Amino acid sequence: MARRAWSDTEVEMLRNLTRDFFLREVMPHEAEFVAQGHPDRGLYNRAGELGLLCAAIPTEYGGGGGTFAHEAAIIEAQARSGDGSLGMPVHSSIIAPYLHTFGSEELKQRVLPQAASGEVVLSIGMTEPGTGSDLQNIKTRAVREGDEYVITGSKIFITNGWLCDGILIAAKTDPDRGAAGVSLLYAEVGPDTPGFTRGRILDKIGGKAQDTAELFFDGLRVPAANLLGPTEGQGFYQMMTMLAQERLVTAIMAVSMMERAVELTIEYTKGREAFGKPLFAMQNTKFELAECATLAEVGRTFLDDCIIKHLNGGLDIPTAAMAKYWLTDQLGIVVDRCLQLFGGYGYMTEYPISQLYTGARVLRILAGTNEVMKDLIARSL
Repeated sequence: MARRAWSDTEVEMLRNLTRDFFLREVMPHEAEFVAQGHPDRGLYNRAGELGLLCAAIPTEYGGGGGTFAHEAAIIEAQARSGDGSLGMPVHSSIIAPYLHTFGSEELKQRVLPQAASGEVVLSIGMTEPGTGSDLQNIKTRAVREGDEYVITGSKIFITNGWLCDGILIAAKTDPDRGAAGVSLLYAEVGPDTPGFTRGRILDKIGGKAQDTAELFFDGLRVPAANLLGPTEGQGFYQMMTMLAQERLVTAIMAVSMMERAVELTIEYTKGREAFGKPLFAMQNTKFELAECATLAEVGRTFLDDCIIKHLNGGLDIPTAAMAKYWLTDQLGIVVDRCLQLFGGYGYMTEYPISQLYTGARVLRILAGTNEVMKDLIARSL
């Protein structure tokens, strides 16, 4: 992969280290992870040892002291390796920044070093059974009792839900105030935590090696000091502030998967013969791949511009929404056309193109559906 304008030698070294980690230590066990519905917990510890977790968190909190460019390189390397099991983008690029930006000094000093080492796996509980992108209408309650909050409710479709040791929970601290009544609280959980239960690992059409789970709270007690922000009611603002980066993370995954789909299909069509010549020699194949390669390159150019804007503090909410919606849409188009060129083999789960096809679909849903992204864009026009 060519070096991009937002990268440098250190970032590329990190990219190569990440690639080797996934190709040597993660991907050979993919079938095992699919069978059990989650990756091995120890891989987070190994990623922490290699410095692949919380790369953009300052060193005083145990992180790598890098920038979002380091996170982007890690995300790209994971996506291009074909791995969909480890929820590292959620752990490092989404939840850790919430804690660093809005958490108390005590919370940051206590949790972030553990997250960077892999001792703690992070998750975030936003989506509920009856509430997806409409975050201001969540039903989970957090009631203050002395120096604690008592949390009651449930969450669904939670990435890292089965393995997580720490959850950032979106809850209503004042149910009468709409968005202004939402708060974020950090909860430390384990197998014997009173008031906390993990539901089943959800059976998805793609990403079957990743532990997406249901979570239930029935009187879960969280220290009041684990509230993010100085006062209650800051959660919706905090989520809106951080969702631009979450949507950029999704866009990075989309472009990386697009590029991987094109690479795999070029390789396959040049090696596969039909009617006495390689599939690639046929005009339809060449034209299809030319168009897919063009879509991937245009997407890459847009993405790189967004990353540069984000690194400079200039990525606004509408542009992040454009990137998330348009690039995930293009991924769906590209991977579908690429799979078609594999013929029947593309429909077989052992072929990486089929895993890209099923794994791509969720990107148009998570981090806010693409329909919500269009609404956000329209508000800025």
